[in-house]
Amino acid sequence: MLPKLLFMLSCILLGSLPTASLKSRSSTQEPTVNIGSAQFQGVFDPSTNVTNFLGIRYASPPIGELRFRAPQPPAPGTDGVQQADSEPPECVQGLVTDSEDCLFLNVHVPGNRISAKPTFPTVVWIHGGGYVAGNASHFHGSDLLQEANNEVIAVVIQYRLGLFGFLAGKDVQENGDLNAGLLDQHLALKWVNQHVSKFGGDPEKVTIWGESAGAGSVLQHVVAQDGQTSPPLFRSAITSSTFLPSQYPFDDSIPEGLFAEVVSQSNCSSASDALACLRAADVSVLRTVNANIQGAVFFGTFAFVPVIDGSFIRQRPTVALREGKINGHAFLAVTNMHEGNLFVDQTGVVMDTSTYAGQLFPKFGPEQNNEVAKQYAGLGSTLNQINNIMGDSIFKCPSFFMLSAFHEHGFNAFKGEFAIPPALHGMDVNYYFPNSGPISFQNPRFSAAFSQSFLSFVISQDPNDKLAPSEDITPPWLMFPITETEMVFNKTAIGNGTDIHPVRVNNELLERCSFWESVGALTNQ
Repeated sequence: MLPKLLFMLSCILLGSLPTASLKSRSSTQEPTVNIGSAQFQGVFDPSTNVTNFLGIRYASPPIGELRFRAPQPPAPGTDGVQQADSEPPECVQGLVTDSEDCLFLNVHVPGNRISAKPTFPTVVWIHGGGYVAGNASHFHGSDLLQEANNEVIAVVIQYRLGLFGFLAGKDVQENGDLNAGLLDQHLALKWVNQHVSKFGGDPEKVTIWGESAGAGSVLQHVVAQDGQTSPPLFRSAITSSTFLPSQYPFDDSIPEGLFAEVVSQSNCSSASDALACLRAADVSVLRTVNANIQGAVFFGTFAFVPVIDGSFIRQRPTVALREGKINGHAFLAVTNMHEGNLFVDQTGVVMDTSTYAGQLFPKFGPEQNNEVAKQYAGLGSTLNQINNIMGDSIFKCPSFFMLSAFHEHGFNAFKGEFAIPPALHGMDVNYYFPNSGPISFQNPRFSAAFSQSFLSFVISQDPNDKLAPSEDITPPWLMFPITETEMVFNKTAIGNGTDIHPVRVNNELLERCSFWESVGALTNQ
């Protein structure tokens, strides 16, 4: 189990390394914002010309009786101005220092004066980490402002993770709230809708953007409440590596089995009310249980993920997309060329493709397992086939399902592909957030072209509206699915040159996606 746990932590650390606080006092008066229930003083950073409001509480601490329940609005703030100058504690994850009291967000505003008119488009970033890890402090929202020439406001949110955010089963449905982590995000989006205007943001111009599980979360909000969320909480959406693992009904045998395992490992099996026992358990006990269960799952998968709850998420996401039950009016998706490799044991494959398919999707029978083997037989070695099975089914095809849904219902949709070698899952992220870690291709013009495509979309819902027209090297984006075209971001094979060009999506990939859509009832996607 330890090697698996270490592997999963290495995946998680790609998008959740802790970083230092952004504290930085200038000699000027720090901007203050009054949201009605509380006042917050931010920190102006003259090196970026950004004011950072860090650690703003958007929900009451989800502890005690609120554990495993929907988040509640925070109590009114104390009199006086609160200093919003420290990164919030990260939500409970694995065996690191963290806190259940973690429902905070960071707001990053251009300049050192709050605009009297709420005009700035706003981008809300949802971090990834397999729904079991991640935090806000790793993602400096000021990076997005600098790439957007200080023409946007950025909000970076946290949400409950692992069993704290995604414990499911009949007991939770009856005496708690399912998908608590998604409901945290939903409340954060409501907070933005209600309060971003006080920071100078336009609540009518909100884009939600996430990577990996954060992108999967974006998908969940797109299909939430049958696409009828009211009032609308965002106008457009971006996904970087849409993550859609199996999403079972809350009372399916698999989430029920996970609930039973949590109860057993928490010494609550003999309790008359198992959920009450879990609410009373010390956080250290549940932290250990969370890590133990995650460490024991099939390689490259995650135990605690969203479920179909019948209220917020009412049907399988692929069905909602196909039926056009979507929130938002524009969509941009980017995937990495080799999405699946990070989630497959590269040291030695000990099973064939049909066996792997059955392990990844336990509802499959021999017919589906054999069909998967047939679909991927022409992709070289067994390892490469399995890499593509994981990458297609969990990341790439869900992105195409979203693109088709937006296009077919009259909305703008665009597709990008990150191909800078080795083009593994998550390797695009540091191009958006350069303060979060190193990048593999040191070419400022490429970095600007790549990141500004997404910020242009945030501003105008069109990546073709250039932030720096005279310097941008990206050719025109075509709306999907004009000949199923995507914009490939790569470098030249020799030297340090850029290679950015539109290309038609591989038809064999689209055919494999059609297969995955046809078996959605068994993959539970």
